[in-house]
Amino acid sequence: MTESLAWLNATQFFGVKLGLDNTRRLLDAAGCPEKNLRIFHVAGTNGKGSVCAMLDSIFRAAGLRSGLYTSPHLTDFRERIRVNGERIPSAVVADILTRIRGNCEGWDHSPTFFEIATVLALDHFAREDCGVVVLETGMGGRLDATNAVVPLVSILTPIAMDHAQWLGATVAEIAREKSGIIKPGIPVVSAPQLPEARRVIEDHARECGSPVTFVGSPYTGAIGLCGAHQKWNAALALTAIAAASLELREKAIPRGLREVSWPARFQQIGETLVVDGAHNPHAARALVKTWKETFGAARATVIFGALNDKDYAGMISLLSEIARSFFFVPVASPRSADVRTFSVPADRPAKTFSNLSEALLAAGDQPTLITGSLFLAGEALSLLMPEAFPCRDRDTENLQ
Repeated sequence: MTESLAWLNATQFFGVKLGLDNTRRLLDAAGCPEKNLRIFHVAGTNGKGSVCAMLDSIFRAAGLRSGLYTSPHLTDFRERIRVNGERIPSAVVADILTRIRGNCEGWDHSPTFFEIATVLALDHFAREDCGVVVLETGMGGRLDATNAVVPLVSILTPIAMDHAQWLGATVAEIAREKSGIIKPGIPVVSAPQLPEARRVIEDHARECGSPVTFVGSPYTGAIGLCGAHQKWNAALALTAIAAASLELREKAIPRGLREVSWPARFQQIGETLVVDGAHNPHAARALVKTWKETFGAARATVIFGALNDKDYAGMISLLSEIARSFFFVPVASPRSADVRTFSVPADRPAKTFSNLSEALLAAGDQPTLITGSLFLAGEALSLLMPEAFPCRDRDTENLQ
C-alpha cells in the first residue's frame, strides 16, 4: 500500500477545495458505486461521529452489513473506512487508490485528499455489498465531497461556530453550509438547534420540498457513551431510522445503543484518566457537563493542546470550571497552536511541557483530562493503548 498511500498523502498539499465536480468525476470513473447504496448522510458541528457510531452499531445489531465513513482518523487512516466494524484492508486501499490515480491522471485540477478518500470509501462499500452506509461529512455540507450522494435521510447534529474561515462568521452562515446536504424530497432530521440555525434549516427544507423533523426529547435507555448529550444524539439516530422507513429487528436498537463505542469521546482509561477530542467551545461545554456528571466536584489536571485555527481561548475559559490546573502541550501537527499564546484565569495554575509524555508523567495519579484536539487525543491513545491505537500516521493528517 506504500506507493498508493504516498500519492494520497501528497494530495494534502492541494489543501481544502470546496466543490463537487472532482468527486462526481471520480465516482463516474469508478462506475458510480454510490448509486445502489442506502446512505444515511450526517452533517453538523458536534456529535457527528457519535451519531454515526450509534447508527452503525444499531445496524450491525440488526444483522445488516454496515459501511461507516468518518473523519479524521485518530492514529490510522484505515479507521475512516469500516465494514461491520472492520477497517478497510491495506491491500484494498492500495488497489482502489491505484485505480483512482489512473482515473484522474492528467486532470487540470487534481482531486484533494478528502475527495479521494470519499470515493475510496464508497467504492469499497459497494464492492462489499453493504446493506446500509453511514456517511459523515468532512468540514461543511453544501460543497463537501460526501454531498455527491443522494441519501435515504439527511441528518443534522447541533450546529455551532467552527471552521469560520471556510464556512462563515455566524451560526446562520454555517448552518447554511451544513444544511446544504438537504436534497429535494429527501427527509431531514435535526437535533435541537439555536434559533438562527433552525430558521435556516427550515427554510432550506421548505425550498427543497423535504419534510423536516426536529428531535424533541432525549433517548431514555442505556447508551455505551457517557454524557447527557449522548442521549440527544441517540434520539437523533433513532429519528433518522424512522424517517428512512428502515425496519429493524425488535431488539436491535437497545442492543446497538448499549454496545456502541467511539474512541476519544469521554473515553475513560483507568479510574482517573479521560481522553476527549473536544475541539471547539460547544464541545467543551458538553465535556464540562459530562465531567461533572461522572466525577462530581472533583477537579482535573487538564492537559490541553489545540490547532491554531480553533477558539482555544474559549475552550480554556470553559474548561477552567473543572480544572485544578492546566498543563499545556503542543499538538503533533504543523497546525499546532503555540502554547505560549494560551492564558488562564488568575486562580488556575498552568505549566507548559514540550510533549504529551512529559505532561502525563507530571500529572501522576491525579484525575486528568486530555482534550482540545482530536490529534492530541489520538496521540494520547497511541501512548496509553498502543496495541489498539498504533502511532498516528503523520503523513495522513486530514486538512479538513
